[in-house]
Amino acid sequence: MSAAPERLGDLARVVRSKNAGALLFTLDVMFADEATYLRVRDSGALDASRIATLYGVSDNAVDVIPYDVAWAIKVTIPRPVPSGDPADSDVYGAQQHAPLLDIEIP
Repeated sequence: MSAAPERLGDLARVVRSKNAGALLFTLDVMFADEATYLRVRDSGALDASRIATLYGVSDNAVDVIPYDVAWAIKVTIPRPVPSGDPADSDVYGAQQHAPLLDIEIP
């Protein structure tokens, strides 16, 4: 019998977003221990296809970069509009991480 999936927001110590220049967001997911980091990294739940679907961008526009020494995963995605554009609702990119929180990790 396998355990029920847990939410990424419950497993990660930090889930945050910020600007990566005027045209990109970076999403950072950091873990308190190596075992949890490896579980999430190896689960496939944070692949480019899943992120692209969540954020409405092309798979090709998503970079998912695991950092083993830091027990962290960095994701870079394009912003829908440039930072500071009149249509921009989050000029600092600090509120873009929320869709990650409910991803289920097996």
